[in-house]
Amino acid sequence: MNCFKVTLFSMAMLVFALPAQAVTSKCEECHAKLTPGIVEDFNRGVMSKELDCMACHGDGHMSSSDVDKATLPTISTCQECHEDQAGQYLEGKHAKGLLPITAFPGFAHQQPTAFIAGQKGCNGCHNLGIVDEESRSKGLAGEFRSHFKYGMDCQNCHTRHAFSKKEAQQPEACMQCHTGFDHAQWEMWTRSKHGAAYMTDRKAHRGPTCQDCHMSGGNHKVMTAWGFLAVRLPEKDAEWMGYRVTILKALGVLDSAGQPTARLDVVKAADMARLTEEAFTVERDKMVTTCKECHSETYVLKSLENSDQMIKASDKIFSEAIDIVAKLYKDKIIKSTTNQATFPYPDLLTFYEVDSHIEELLYEMFMDFRMKTFQASFHLMPDYTTWYGLAKMKKTLVEMKDIDRQLRTAAK
Repeated sequence: MNCFKVTLFSMAMLVFALPAQAVTSKCEECHAKLTPGIVEDFNRGVMSKELDCMACHGDGHMSSSDVDKATLPTISTCQECHEDQAGQYLEGKHAKGLLPITAFPGFAHQQPTAFIAGQKGCNGCHNLGIVDEESRSKGLAGEFRSHFKYGMDCQNCHTRHAFSKKEAQQPEACMQCHTGFDHAQWEMWTRSKHGAAYMTDRKAHRGPTCQDCHMSGGNHKVMTAWGFLAVRLPEKDAEWMGYRVTILKALGVLDSAGQPTARLDVVKAADMARLTEEAFTVERDKMVTTCKECHSETYVLKSLENSDQMIKASDKIFSEAIDIVAKLYKDKIIKSTTNQATFPYPDLLTFYEVDSHIEELLYEMFMDFRMKTFQASFHLMPDYTTWYGLAKMKKTLVEMKDIDRQLRTAAK
């Protein structure tokens, strides 16, 4: 009898200890067979305790014959419940990820369809910014438009269908996008002292993660003082401003006379640069406040200033390289691949769609070596700053000068 009572008590405790059952729906009856992994993921997440599939996908699709009626959620869907986080996100740079791709169709439309599709190339990350059905329909024109239908925002960090907050708080959530050629922040951070301190003692959380520095207090805006292009206006350093004018012409933001072009509107819309002293200072002050949680203000300010100077050092080399190509255009030694308004400056935003080796070297200096020079400096990885960044910029400039001499000799 006693054993029987103990058994009943144990069973009761087991029932109460089980997690709350997810809200079930007719969707799960089919999808448990068709896509069991999705159902399992959804029921693993917190939202399954309150919502069913129709909360995000609507009730238009209820059979195998009306699959196209399933609503594909956008950030507007998430915003219905997560208003603050969505609002912060929409003010930040990540929500503008789609704009650079759609703004330069001359580059984007030349890629293979699979590359454009959003899973095999740039759009694997740059489908960010599909805020609602209207913005989805304004994706790349023509045959490529349909490839944006799977783009969404929140799921890039909170992987669907679990949408885990815990996952998004881990640095690995950032790794998918922030890695490789032109934004190797993952490699830089993991090899820095910050990364080493965190990775070797995750439980103590000794070192800061991406989220600690760039999402302080859980803010989803995620902005930086220098922006992706490491360009700001105005610039008090006259020497540095000279380098920057050359770079801005090659970016197509200024014309050959130094006047703003229509492309400046794209840069503004995408928040790719800080175009007022106030805008730069606001973001810089936020980072100083964050860094001061672990370091003295003196150390923080000096470290950031040194990183700024690494941008200047790279800009000096970069502007010289731009001028080499511009003079080859001007002298009609190589065919120009540039905007008419910025001639003779090369158009850096044609990326690797160029016709000569010297232009390819300039593109590589821009998107790889210059990026690593300054990004690694801010992420405290001196080896990347030196050997993968500045040293390669110097090496490339020597190569470009040698090619310039050869081309000019051949032209004679």
